[in-house]
Amino acid sequence: MKVVCVLGSPRIGGNTDIVADAFLETAKKAGAETKKFYLNKMQYRGCQACMGCKKTAETCVLKDDLSPLLDEVRQCDVLVLCSPVYYGDITSQMKAFIDRTYCYLTPDFMSSPHPSRLKSGKQLVFIQAQGHPDLKQFQDIFPRYEFFLKWYGFEKTYLIRAVGVVEKGMVKSHPEVLQLAEKVAKEVTSPKL
Repeated sequence: MKVVCVLGSPRIGGNTDIVADAFLETAKKAGAETKKFYLNKMQYRGCQACMGCKKTAETCVLKDDLSPLLDEVRQCDVLVLCSPVYYGDITSQMKAFIDRTYCYLTPDFMSSPHPSRLKSGKQLVFIQAQGHPDLKQFQDIFPRYEFFLKWYGFEKTYLIRAVGVVEKGMVKSHPEVLQLAEKVAKEVTSPKL
């Protein structure tokens, strides 16, 4: 089993990074191969709406630091997307990455019963951290992106959410969030019958 973790926070060692580590360590113990990518360390552009991935190629035609990551996501079994909440949404780094995943959709994705170029059976884990302590705030973020990401054929999706974590590392004082990350990691890596 291959797990690819994409971190959208500009802060290494921040709250989403800590939750991701709890998830990845548990997945490794279960025998999964894990890879972690920090978007903020990469040089890339957002989608250019060139439609090259629909007209002349089955992959994104832009060649930059995202190219190998987009290939890794194609090959993984579990995709972990991690983002803090910035101005009521995911970070711009994560949004640009998600926009580039448009290449995973077939040219006829709006009408096709099989709109994805990705293999079926993948699982999605979404790690969200926010400073605001109210659970009602920003609860719309995951469902909004889940709606689009389900076009890619993710059969199961999971949300791991930390609220009230303003400062770097505050999630360590929320053991229930780290325990949920470990629980989800065990579930996604367990053999399916």
